[in-house]
Amino acid sequence: MEYTFKDFKSGQTVKWCPGCGDHAVLVSLHKAMAQIGVAPHNVAVVSGIGCSSRLPYYMNTYGFHSIHGRGAAIATGVKAANPNISVWQATGDGDCLAIGGNHFIHSIRRNIDINVLLFNNRIYGLTKGQYSPTSPKGFVTKSSPFGTVEKAFSPAELTLGAGGTFFARTLDVDLDTSQKVMIEAHNHRGTSVVECLVNCVIFNNGTHAAISSKEERAEKTIVLEHGKPMIFGTDHDKGLVLDGLNLKVVKISENGVEQSDILVHNAKNSDYTLHLKLAQMKYPEMPVAMGVIRNAEETSYETELENQIAEVKSKSKVKNFDDLLKTLEQWEI
Repeated sequence: MEYTFKDFKSGQTVKWCPGCGDHAVLVSLHKAMAQIGVAPHNVAVVSGIGCSSRLPYYMNTYGFHSIHGRGAAIATGVKAANPNISVWQATGDGDCLAIGGNHFIHSIRRNIDINVLLFNNRIYGLTKGQYSPTSPKGFVTKSSPFGTVEKAFSPAELTLGAGGTFFARTLDVDLDTSQKVMIEAHNHRGTSVVECLVNCVIFNNGTHAAISSKEERAEKTIVLEHGKPMIFGTDHDKGLVLDGLNLKVVKISENGVEQSDILVHNAKNSDYTLHLKLAQMKYPEMPVAMGVIRNAEETSYETELENQIAEVKSKSKVKNFDDLLKTLEQWEI
C-alpha cells in the first residue's frame, strides 16, 4: 500500500511557536514516513519532556509521552517487546543530554534499533530560556546571567564515543536533506541518531543563523553522501583533503588540486576516526557537516536478544508452563 504524508498527520493542533524549527522536522518526518512505506499502526513515537517531546501528538501512529529524560528507556522496551515496530524517539538537547544522558548513551551502546531525532536549539525552550548542555561556553541566559562557564556537549562525540553505528545531522530549513537522512536512519539496523539543528525563535533566535541562510548555506555546510567526493561550495569548487592527521579545505583546480584528490566519503567504515573529525568541523574554519556522517553495520540489540532466546529454547527441556512446574521443588502434605 502506498502512503502520503497526510496518512501520518494526526488531527491535533500543532502547538509550537510560529517560526519554531520543530515544525520543519515534523513535516520532514511525515514525508519521510510516507516514502518509507511502513503502515502507521506499525510505528511508535516515544518522547520525554520538552518542546520537541510534543511530537507524538502530531503523528497518526502509536505514541508514548514519557517522563523527563526517559524516552530512550521506553523506546528500548517497545522495540525489545515488538521488534517489528518502527520506533522513533523525539528528544531535545536538554531532555536527551542532561537528565536523559545516561539512558541515551546506553541505548547507543546496546545498539537497539530505534531512531533518535535529537532536536538541538542550544536552549531550554519549554522552561523559558535556561542554558542547556549544548549551549556554547559564555552564553548568557536566565540561568547564566554572566555567561555559562561550562564546556558544551557534542552530540556527535557522545554518540560515537558510546559506540554509535549511525550519526547524521540536518538543518531545520533543509527539508530535502532531512527527509533523506530520516529514511536512511530507518533503514539502518541499530541505534540511529539524527541531530536536528533547529531554531528557537523565542529564547535563542538565530542560534544556527551563521550556517542556515539560504544564500550562504552552500559555502558554510557540506552535505555528505556515502561513496561521493566531499565537495561543497556554491560553484562546487571546494573540497576536503587530509593534511597529515587533520582535514583541510582546498579549492579544486588551484595549486594543482584535482577532483580526484578530494576525499570520498565512506560512511560505512567501522573505524569512526574520520567520521568524528567530520562531525566536529566548525564554521568559520571548516564547513559544518550535514547528512549521514556514519552508517556502520553491527548486529542490533533486539536481534541478539531474539537469537539468544531461540538458542536457549532449542536446548531447554522446558517447552511450556507445565514443564516449568515440573522443574520446581515439589512435596506432599
